[in-house]
Amino acid sequence: MLTEDQIGHSFSLPEAPKRIISLVPSQTELLFDLGLGDRVVGITKFCVHPKKWHQSKVRVGGTKNVDFEKIANLSPDLIIGNKEENTQSEILELQEKYPVYTSDIKTIPEALNFINAMGELFNKQAKAIEIAQNIKKELQDLQQVKGKVLYLIWKNPYMCAGSNTFIAQLLNRVGLTIAKTADTGRYPVLTENEIRDLNADYIFLSSEPFPFGIKHIEALQAVSNAKVVLVDGELFSWYGSRLLMFKAYWENTLMLELAD
Repeated sequence: MLTEDQIGHSFSLPEAPKRIISLVPSQTELLFDLGLGDRVVGITKFCVHPKKWHQSKVRVGGTKNVDFEKIANLSPDLIIGNKEENTQSEILELQEKYPVYTSDIKTIPEALNFINAMGELFNKQAKAIEIAQNIKKELQDLQQVKGKVLYLIWKNPYMCAGSNTFIAQLLNRVGLTIAKTADTGRYPVLTENEIRDLNADYIFLSSEPFPFGIKHIEALQAVSNAKVVLVDGELFSWYGSRLLMFKAYWENTLMLELAD
């Protein structure tokens, strides 16, 4: 079976893969929810969901520094990565030895297409369709909050999600728009003065990749008049089955914090 991934790379699979390595946390969780069980033989140290896989599966390094020897010892017949979360050089090296499916997800439709593609690869079409349709339903008619938001993902230096990211897509779904920065890249770098001058209505401090906490709220409140809140980074940036939890988090938790 000839397969093409989301970056246009084609590879051949003689049969449905039975020894899968996932290099992306959100994709690992999706494989679990598709019911792949023992067919997944390796994950990264950042693949914390499901907990029992994090405790029991072989860890093949991080998302940007994979352990090639551990991967070789697992004899994978498919490796699943992501254009943004994994490094290009490592993906290219892995492609020379193994079938590698690399996702490239910046929009909700691309996320749904990826879920369905995984269903096709693993003969789990019915479950994949169910997950994708439920996500599509969950993300329709979300309660709205209007305003301009700065979504910070890193400190020293401050970095934020740009308007051409998956995070921005979810924020748009709930009525929020990304604060425009001079840097139009996907993850602009900001100074405290630039944060102040953005005049955002809200500043969201993501729980990942940088672990923002209470002390960071206080620091930013000294810089900006925006309402500053901590947010669950997994629910804004994981584009697999965790999206099924987004509506409940938004409407039952985060909206209440914004209104407080």
